[in-house]
Amino acid sequence: MTKVLMVCLGNICRSPLAEGILQSKINSKDIFVDSAGTAAYHVGNLPDERSIAVAKKYDIDITNQRARKFVVEDFDKFDFIYAMDESNYQKILSLARNNEDEDKVHLILNESSPARNLSVPDPYYGGNDGFENVFQMLDEACATIASKL
Repeated sequence: MTKVLMVCLGNICRSPLAEGILQSKINSKDIFVDSAGTAAYHVGNLPDERSIAVAKKYDIDITNQRARKFVVEDFDKFDFIYAMDESNYQKILSLARNNEDEDKVHLILNESSPARNLSVPDPYYGGNDGFENVFQMLDEACATIASKL
């Protein structure tokens, strides 16, 4: 079984959306998807209500998710680790123990915009439009990931 981890800062906005979107595009018998944050601000909390709302708009339910912190052992559990932005990408790499760990880490938007190193903007402090924008970016990237898996 292929295992994919989506990672942002707090694990309540971007990575829960990425987890839910990718789950909606794959066969859960073959691929396991999870998400985490590089910071422990929201451990145990539901995704942000605006992430829940935009996911629901597209018939994706993310209310079963709870925020958790990325841990070094995630390198052992997952085949692919997708960071939402450069800052979280660097934070994950700083925890890597070897080249094998490093090779698992990717910027998610490089899937839909190869080699451009674009970041998914954090919509937390913005309005609802930011969540819709993030959903569309992640939907495109996750479609590419699903087609490769």
